[in-house]
Amino acid sequence: MPELSSTALPESLHTLCRKIGKAGGHAWLVGGCVRDLILGMQPKDFDLEVYGLQPEQLKAALNRLGRTEFVGRQFGVFKLWLGTLEVDVAMPRSESKSGSGHRGFDIAIDPDLSPEIASLRRDFSINAMMFDPLNNNVMDFHGGIKDLENKVLRHISHAFYEDPLRPLRAMQFAARFQLQLARETAELCKKMLGEVKTLSTERIWGEWQKWSHAEFPSYGLQVLEDSGWLGLYPELEALIGCPQPPRWHPEGDVWRHTMQVCNQAARIACTNNLDNATTEQLLFAALCHDFGKPACTKSDKSGQISSQGHSEEGIAPAKQFLCKIGAPARLFEYIRPLILDHITHLHGDPTPRALRRLAHRLEPANIELWEMLVEADASGRSPAPPSRPALEWLQQATKLNHHHSAPQPIVTGKVLLKLGLLPGPEMGLLIKKAYAAQLEGAFGDKSSALAWLEKSGLIG
Repeated sequence: MPELSSTALPESLHTLCRKIGKAGGHAWLVGGCVRDLILGMQPKDFDLEVYGLQPEQLKAALNRLGRTEFVGRQFGVFKLWLGTLEVDVAMPRSESKSGSGHRGFDIAIDPDLSPEIASLRRDFSINAMMFDPLNNNVMDFHGGIKDLENKVLRHISHAFYEDPLRPLRAMQFAARFQLQLARETAELCKKMLGEVKTLSTERIWGEWQKWSHAEFPSYGLQVLEDSGWLGLYPELEALIGCPQPPRWHPEGDVWRHTMQVCNQAARIACTNNLDNATTEQLLFAALCHDFGKPACTKSDKSGQISSQGHSEEGIAPAKQFLCKIGAPARLFEYIRPLILDHITHLHGDPTPRALRRLAHRLEPANIELWEMLVEADASGRSPAPPSRPALEWLQQATKLNHHHSAPQPIVTGKVLLKLGLLPGPEMGLLIKKAYAAQLEGAFGDKSSALAWLEKSGLIG
C-alpha cells in the first residue's frame, strides 16, 4: 500500500486548510478522496470535514477564499470554488433513523462531535478514513487501510442497515477496487431487502452507472450474489446454473461467462478510450447479451447442449432489466440490436451485402461497437484464450466506410421530387423499397439508382 502524502494535493487545498486552522477550526479530508490517496490514485473530488467552527464562522472563513454556496443546509455542507478546484466542505454530524428509505434520517450538526463518532455514519471502512494534509496525519478508526490491503469491503456499524442504497454502493465499490464483501456485511445486506421499494430508480441507476465504468465489473456482480440482492434481478439470477457446451464454454455456466464477458468489455472500453455513453452501451450489452439462454437452452438425448433463438429471446428480459434499474430509454435502443446480432458473424462471411445489411440493422449502434461486444463475448471464456472472431468484419466494414454508420440512402425524397414524383405515402414506400434494394447491392450510386428505378418500372 503506498505511503500517504499530502504532496499530491493541490496547493489551494493546503491554503484552505491553513485558513480554517487560523479561524480556530481543524480541517480533515474525508471519504473517497482519502481512500484514493492511500491507493496511490489522484482523487477526482475532495471532501473536507471541519471541526471546531460554528456554521457562521465556517461560512465567513470560506467566503474569504472563493465563491461559496450553502448547498446542504440540513447537512451543513458548503461548496467552495478555488479557481478550477471544487471542494465540498461539511461540518460533523450525526444521523438517526426517523423514517423509511435512504432519506429517512434526522440530522444533527455538531462542530464539537468527536471524529470517531462522526465517522460512524459512513458506509464502509474504506470510506471512513480521515487525513490531515497539514500534518500528514491519518485517522483510521475502523480498519480501512487493512481492509484495502486485504481487498475486503466491510460495513462500519449497524447504522449501515438504515440506508437501503448501500448494498448497491457495495456493488460498484467492489467493481471499482476488486473487493470482496465481508461475510457479516453480506448477511446484513440480506436483511435490507425489505426496503428496496423505497429507493428511487434515479438512485438505483446512479449505482449501476458507476458499476458500468468500473475496471472489474464481475466483482460487483459477485457482491450481488453474495448479498442476496441478485434475487432482485431474476434476469441475472436465471443465468446461474444455465449450462453451456463445454467445448465452446470451458468457463462453465452462463453466469460465469457473463461475469467474464463484462470484465473483457471493461478492458476493451479502456483500451479503446471509449467515452462514457459508449462505455455504458458496451457494458450493458455485455451484461444482457445472453439473457435469452435460460429460456432456450436444451440438451438432447446425447447430452448436446444448444440455445437456439437465444438472441431474440433475450430482448424482452433485457428491456425489463434496464427499466428496473432506471436506465435511460435510449440505452435500450443501442442494446437491442447488439443482442440480436451478437452471433451473426458465426453464420456468414463479411461480404459487402452482409456488411451493409448488418450496419443498417445495428442502428443506432454500429459495427465498431458490435465487434467490441463480439470480442468480449469470445474472450470471456477463460481458460480459453481471448480472441476477435469478427475482426475481419470490422476491417471490411472500415474499408467500405460502414463501421460507424449504415450507408446513406441514395434514393431520397429530394431525388424523387426532381424526377417529378409528388410527396405522399407512395413516395415514402418507394424510398424504403429503394433503400432495401441498395442494401442488397442493386445499385451503388445515383446513376445506377436511376437505372434501377427505370428498370423496375417505378418511374416513367
